[in-house]
Amino acid sequence: MEKKLTEKELKKLNSKEGLLALLSKPLNIDRAIRYVDYQRKLEKLQVELIRLQTWAINNNERIIIVFQGRDAAGKGGAIRRLTERINPRHMRIVALSKPTEDEQSQWYFQRYVEQFPKAGEIVFFDRSWYNRAVVEPVNGFCTEEEYKIFMNQVNDFERMILESGIHLVKIYMSISKKEQAKRFADIKSDPLKQWKMTKVDERAQELWDDYTDYKSAMFLNTNTEISPWKIIRANRKTEARINVINHILERIPYDTSLEI
Repeated sequence: MEKKLTEKELKKLNSKEGLLALLSKPLNIDRAIRYVDYQRKLEKLQVELIRLQTWAINNNERIIIVFQGRDAAGKGGAIRRLTERINPRHMRIVALSKPTEDEQSQWYFQRYVEQFPKAGEIVFFDRSWYNRAVVEPVNGFCTEEEYKIFMNQVNDFERMILESGIHLVKIYMSISKKEQAKRFADIKSDPLKQWKMTKVDERAQELWDDYTDYKSAMFLNTNTEISPWKIIRANRKTEARINVINHILERIPYDTSLEI
């Protein structure tokens, strides 16, 4: 028996977002309605992000948003939705590549500190110093001693960040092993996405349990009262993006009555 649509649902499908969603294949009415709801929620939250940024600019606030998570967990997609409507002159996305020889000789946190926000700026870290907590030890990119030093220093490092007046939000995007495999297959089959697949990604499924062990140790040792982690369930991308924005808006004490 075919589902009878309500007048409200028909209006959603007859909107610009609804018509675009209906054009996607395969045709799925329920998914199209969910997409319209998502777009409308996203737009309202993006208005709040503009208000948050305006508050930060007006008050010389500095904000760091850290994104961690398994490969293909949706970190980049969430960051794009966070940044697509705000003023690009007062924000930066930082995704550091492999450290240079000079950087390898420096204090581990140094190259991240060099990317910290100036007054009135928001910096989004697409992976951060927490690479040393999970990715590096799992893949043999650091020694056991370097890992231990990091774990011994990171909480003090973040305490100093917070005491300096910088707002710090830590987000972990969490997906299932099955969903990661599905996303990897999608990336490999899409010429526009294939560049995303790295040698580290290729081993992610094989090393799944090792990642889990180090991830658990990271949460156990660095989920502090002053600098907690927020785990975002990310198997459904649209829901995850909404939850990410909501969490940031809740964590940062911006002026919600500010006119923009």
